[in-house]
Order: sequence, then C-alpha cells, then structure tokens
Amino acid sequence: MAKVAIIGGSGLEDPNILKSAEINKLETPYGSVELTEGKIGNVDVVLLSRHGKRHTIPPTQVNNRANIWALKEQGCDFILATTACGSLREEIDRGHLVILDQFIDFTKHRITTFHDTFENGEMKHTPMADPFDEKIRKLLISSAEELNINHHKKGTVISIEGPRFSTRAESNMFRMWGADVINMSVAPEVILANEIGIPYAAIAMSTDYDCWKTDEEAVTWEAVLEIFKENVHNVIDLLLTTLKKI
Repeated sequence: MAKVAIIGGSGLEDPNILKSAEINKLETPYGSVELTEGKIGNVDVVLLSRHGKRHTIPPTQVNNRANIWALKEQGCDFILATTACGSLREEIDRGHLVILDQFIDFTKHRITTFHDTFENGEMKHTPMADPFDEKIRKLLISSAEELNINHHKKGTVISIEGPRFSTRAESNMFRMWGADVINMSVAPEVILANEIGIPYAAIAMSTDYDCWKTDEEAVTWEAVLEIFKENVHNVIDLLLTTLKKI
C-alpha cells in the first residue's frame, strides 16, 4: 500500500478525516520538520503544513529541503501538493482548480537543489522537462470530472519570491511568458521532489486575478483568504477521492 504525502492539506487534520493521527518531529540534515501522520481510508498519509500550522513561515523562509528530505525519510511514495494561486487567464475563474503540468521558477533567494557539491566529480543534473507526475495528474483529473468540480487539466504556474504581490508590469510579463497561474510556493518544492525521486503533483486553487486585470481591484491577502475558505472543500473532496485510487 502506498504512503502519500499531502503538502498544505488545510482541513485534512480533522479527526473525522485523518484517523489515528500522530505528530512526529524529524531531524534532517537541513533542519527539523513536524509531520502529522495517520490514515485516510486505507491509505497511510503524511501531512505537512508548508507555512507552519499557524501560517507563521513566509514563503522565502520555508525550509523546502528539510521538508522534502523528511518526506523521503518517512517512505512517502507520492506527494500531493495544494496551493492557492492567482489567475493570469480570464478563463481560470476564482474557485477553479488547476492540475499543474509545468512551472516557471522566478524565485530569487531559495536553495533549489540538494546537490551543494558534485562529490567525486559526479555531476547531478536532474531532468525537469515534465516535472509533475503524469500518473497522479490523470487520477486528479478523473476525480475532478467525477465530482463535477470546475477544473483545468493543465496549467503553467510561475512561482515568485514574495511575500509581496506582483506589479501590473510583472503580471503582464508573466502572461506573455505563458504562465497561467502565479504563486509563491511550488518552486523549488517540485524541483527538490524530482531530485530526490518522489513523484509530485499539485492542485492549484485560483483565488484572484493577480493585478493584470484593470477592470477590478488588485489582489489582497484578505480577498485570497475569503475565496480560499469558500472553496477549500473542493480541494479536500478532490484529495479524498484521488486517494482511493492510489
């Protein structure tokens, strides 16, 4: 039976969902990580709160290397990540889910590799052409169709450093680059998962239109939270349905 890691996972720590939950603190070469482990149905699940349980860790300070290392140490076979995002496309409305298939890394201050050195001259260059696992993506898409959830079968996310939001000039530039949604978390998380060999897929929930649309107010954190709370049940339903198929 597979063990699945869920990063984000707001609402999944409910004891009615996560059975036999235990909190474990792991030490890694990159720092300590707190994980919540239990079962959802018959599946062993490891929950990791990316920004801490009280959302106290800013995007740049998330210890991605420790997080991904800990999930590998715990024997996780797959990672299902969840993230809020801004939409860069008219057709990706607020509350819609996007099953990501590509990313653009526009972060500036984050460590993006486990390979600080090439020991014994052995170079490590991880292929990244298709960074999101296709098998899990197909399961997420089929589950979204079954649940009749508004979703998009593919999308390119651009991850920015944050914690500030984009300028209009940046938002329009990202649209020209081909990005569909924008967030502050998928990179380098997905990069490190690929390096360490854990298949990774992500569900992005659109909460706003960033700031490229001039016919409405630009994104605010308060607006993001409001839309997220209204639609997080769809993310939870999608995860629960997909877990039954893994």
